Amino acid sequence: MKKRRKWTRYLTPGLVFQSVLIGGGYGTGAEIAQYFGKHGLLGGLLALGAAAAAWALLCAVTFEFVRVFRTYDYGSMMRRLLGRAGFLYDLCFYAMLLLVLGVVNATAAAMVHSLTGLPPWAGVALLSAGVAALVLRGTETMEKALSLWAYVLYAVFLLFFAAVFLRFGDSIVFELQRREIGPGWLLDGLRYASYNLICVSMILYTLRDLRSRREAVACGVLAGILGAAPALPLLLAMGSGLPAALAAETPVTAIFERLDLPWLYILFEIVLFGTLIETAAGFIKALEDRIERSLFRGRSFELARPLVTGAVTALGICVSTFGLTELIGKGYGAISLGALLLFALPMLTAGIRMIRRFGG
Repeated sequence: MKKRRKWTRYLTPGLVFQSVLIGGGYGTGAEIAQYFGKHGLLGGLLALGAAAAAWALLCAVTFEFVRVFRTYDYGSMMRRLLGRAGFLYDLCFYAMLLLVLGVVNATAAAMVHSLTGLPPWAGVALLSAGVAALVLRGTETMEKALSLWAYVLYAVFLLFFAAVFLRFGDSIVFELQRREIGPGWLLDGLRYASYNLICVSMILYTLRDLRSRREAVACGVLAGILGAAPALPLLLAMGSGLPAALAAETPVTAIFERLDLPWLYILFEIVLFGTLIETAAGFIKALEDRIERSLFRGRSFELARPLVTGAVTALGICVSTFGLTELIGKGYGAISLGALLLFALPMLTAGIRMIRRFGG
């Protein structure tokens, strides 16, 4: 891969992190309402800041660990960090992979059917085609596509917030002036950050050009900020009618019903569909990097890549046909706890010691 310019080296990891993080409940506003909005607008902003700070800390340490030990896939990173116990993280990743692929396929089917009236399989087919196109084009194309779509997403989210503010700005200001800070905002902010820890280990291929500790730490801090940034306009927009947003199954849809701007809603949904592709592609890319590094060890992986991509994509489609509500409710939390115990805590303790010992 070509060496990236300095500003690109700083931004790309964070943009890719945001891209794989945002698919599903984040973009619809459901997770924003559940973890942030319920604490009041000001309390939600504080909780969002806590989540961003937690991501920034973990990303900064992880990025420097990867730079020092040149572990550009999660498998080699966890072997270096945990030794023989590194395979336990594989189990967490595989479980999350299946769960996420099932969710994004089910979401894509419902989204396309709702917007166009096409049968659900059309949404699944469109998602699968987009995922395959991204993954099979290689690492450089993946980085560029995810980074570009992040800019598109920021622009559309800001446009959405501007439309809401022009119509309901007084309500947002009033909600802020109430200064409501619900109890437990810090815990919910940290809990939300912990639920998305696996995303940090999925973007290690973007770190190959880091040249110094300063760059690694700066990239990590930026990644935390960029990962949380799209939630800011969503949360502020919810402040235009917070009780209604909290009561809605998809808060963003409830806001759009009040806005009555169909063209902006369609544009917003297109952007969200793109995030589903990014999230699924990010998981499959991380898995393929793991397989290539551990099984092929320098031999060409290009012939096997389409087979792996097709097989995992098909598996995700199969998973989406099962009832996911109970699986999400129980499995997601258990997997996230595993990522916290196997990745975040070891990285912030043993990982820091290893960096200080071997990183100079």
